[in-house]
Amino acid sequence: MGEQKKYQSIEEKQYLVRFNADTKSHLHVKDADICLTKCPDKICTIFCPAEIYKWEDIRMHVGYEGCHECGSCRIGCPHQNIQWEYPKGGHGIVFRLG
Repeated sequence: MGEQKKYQSIEEKQYLVRFNADTKSHLHVKDADICLTKCPDKICTIFCPAEIYKWEDIRMHVGYEGCHECGSCRIGCPHQNIQWEYPKGGHGIVFRLG
């Protein structure tokens, strides 16, 4: 019998992901005032598995370079305040098998 493969943590699985980031972001907060005034919980900082969204004092920082392109921000923002597009051809996430 072969050796049984152990389950990996999300952090271990994310280690297998690489990125070819563009110089221009494919993620945009449409209206920063909505984040500031209408979204006290900043839910995007919770549901993004890559932790792309970080609240910094009075603005949302979007670290698009590590985006997993899962699209959760497209549907998770309660105010539909995030514009998500596919990265330009040849850029974005690069998967490794492991």
